[in-house]
Amino acid sequence: QVQLVESGGGWVQAGGSLRLSCAASGIIFSAVNMGWYRQAPGKQRELVAVLSIGGRTNYANSVKGRFTISRDNAKNTVYLQMNSLKPEDTAVYYCSAGGTMTRVDYWGQGTQVTVSS
Repeated sequence: QVQLVESGGGWVQAGGSLRLSCAASGIIFSAVNMGWYRQAPGKQRELVAVLSIGGRTNYANSVKGRFTISRDNAKNTVYLQMNSLKPEDTAVYYCSAGGTMTRVDYWGQGTQVTVSS
């Protein structure tokens, strides 16, 4: 059974930082592409960042230069370092795992990030 468990969400003031973590189990972690998506109230879920098996990354334009995705295959964990946070970054953040950089096969349960102005 595949499980993706996010942690690290919370409340932060604009300009602050948070680091999200996603611990994976039930999959061969080094063989899947990992990503982060987010969904704000009343909006569709959108890609934030994705990291391929080979180390390629793809970021949403809105987070480029502020967010960094990374993975630790020894710990079966993917991270999202979020700096210079803005109120518009407020959303539920979801961890994802997939066979390609554009396909999601598994989702985490989500973690809330709230950025106040």
